Amino acid sequence: MVAKGMGSLSTMQIVDLRQIQSRSLDPLFEEEALRWLDELRWDYRPSIDLIRRFIDSRGLGGYVALENGSPAGYGFYVLEDHKGLIGGLFVSSRYPQAHTTERLLAEMLGSLRSTPRLQRIEAQLMPFGSELDPVFLSQYFRLHQRQFMLLPLAEANISSKPLSSGLRMEPWTDRAFEAGARLIQLAYADHVDSQINDQYCSEAGGLKFLRNIVLLPGCGQFLPEASFIVRPVTSDRLVAMVLTSTVADRIGHTTQICVMPGYQGHNIGRQMMEAAILALRRRHYESLSLTVTSVNRRAVELYEHLGFRTVKTFAAGVWQV
Repeated sequence: MVAKGMGSLSTMQIVDLRQIQSRSLDPLFEEEALRWLDELRWDYRPSIDLIRRFIDSRGLGGYVALENGSPAGYGFYVLEDHKGLIGGLFVSSRYPQAHTTERLLAEMLGSLRSTPRLQRIEAQLMPFGSELDPVFLSQYFRLHQRQFMLLPLAEANISSKPLSSGLRMEPWTDRAFEAGARLIQLAYADHVDSQINDQYCSEAGGLKFLRNIVLLPGCGQFLPEASFIVRPVTSDRLVAMVLTSTVADRIGHTTQICVMPGYQGHNIGRQMMEAAILALRRRHYESLSLTVTSVNRRAVELYEHLGFRTVKTFAAGVWQV
């Protein structure tokens, strides 16, 4: 699909992502990787490598904005059963970011909404230089504010309180996949995050979510040495877990933390976070990041007490028929 803008932007073209080779986006990828590293201390290059492979195999839906033949921005999406997921959007600061962002989003949403039987669209996009919220609101999305928080590990406030009697904390094991999926479904029942990510609403979705975290590089390289599960002493079922990945040299990221509703309010979440922090310190990591939905005040306050500070806010958007 090719479309033209107006006035001074009349040279812009919007081109289907499947019509190009990934190497033509090298300037965008380089700038995008720098923004992730500078603002979030996240090495985005492994994700870019994955995006490249999908682009070159023609396996990724999306669009590229070209200004006088040069790439100004790109966005991509994937289809999963009944829903579409906008997985990325980046526009260079060298071009009109607001207009280009609006055009790319409009094209992606138009394609997704014309997909037969599609019932839902999810998007969690990190804004770099252009406000995304107004565009999503104009497209009838419901938005949930989220925070990207960062903790210098040397400044972490560690309480070192023991885990409640009757519980044991263990390192993550791949044998915990199915029990972890059940835990996710139960922990996020009636939780705002299950409105943002519908994988949390079922055991099958939770299993897919866990496999994406542990086996794929989208959320960094999984770090089992700083990932833990909590069980009752008398049972093999999981009541809590924290999962950690490496997202840059000596930088960790909490990809998941959840506690079974009946066990919440007993400092289990804090003790798991402290265990992950101490494990990272022993491996000479410098910082730990995470994301949290702002209305989840109990979690935000926990992270603030540990020493995390918000470095960026962004919106998780959902459109549903």
